[in-house]
Amino acid sequence: MIFPMFWMLLLSLKEYPERYSNFIHLIISKFTLLNYKDALKSDSFDIYFFNSLLVAVFVTLGNVLFCMMVGYALARKNFKGKAIFTSSILGVLIIPSHVIMIPLYRLMVKLSWINTYWSLILPWVVTPFGIFLVWQYLKSVPIELEEAARIDGASFWKIFFLIIIPVSRPILTVLGIYTFLGNWNSFLFPFLFTNSESYRTLPVGLTFYLGKQSIDWGHLMAGSSISALPIIILFLIFQKQIIKGLIAGSLKE
Repeated sequence: MIFPMFWMLLLSLKEYPERYSNFIHLIISKFTLLNYKDALKSDSFDIYFFNSLLVAVFVTLGNVLFCMMVGYALARKNFKGKAIFTSSILGVLIIPSHVIMIPLYRLMVKLSWINTYWSLILPWVVTPFGIFLVWQYLKSVPIELEEAARIDGASFWKIFFLIIIPVSRPILTVLGIYTFLGNWNSFLFPFLFTNSESYRTLPVGLTFYLGKQSIDWGHLMAGSSISALPIIILFLIFQKQIIKGLIAGSLKE
């Protein structure tokens, strides 16, 4: 896992790294930050970075809120058609996202959302995986917490926001990091739904370093390193919460 990151960083610190014939020459050659300076000064790099951040943040917030609502309803409420609804969520989980590529593109065209933020955010603002993750977690949360609050006169929304959400913080952290990571690195659908640099995200923008005859490895690796930096920082900050969320419910006292 570490070696690809090391390789990416090494190439990003070399001017024209493709000219070196072997690994030893690449290691002992002069290091430079020129590729990073060029990437940051690029006319469109800041736009790509902003678009990726905007899309990832809004999709993450949407998933945390809406998946929490749907997961809570499935875990605590009984309603007509619940079995069908639950089966449909599990069914969607086994369908690869590439299968819906053409229907979703046609829908975006029909709604005139091509080359807009709507097409980059709304289709992913709630996901079956997020619903399933929260639903399974809430099934292990004691219902007595809600019943005690209800006896004390707490309303439904007060119980939801002041009891259920704080208790679910570990799994919401996992869902948030997973969603942010997935959307930050998403390439296929942003590539399909955008045709101008004003709405391109970082993964799409970085592909323009790939030429027909050659690849600008130095600038490509520099841009990729900058793109990976927010994800690394998020993981270092929230790694304890992520691990706690992944093992939550696996042990019982």
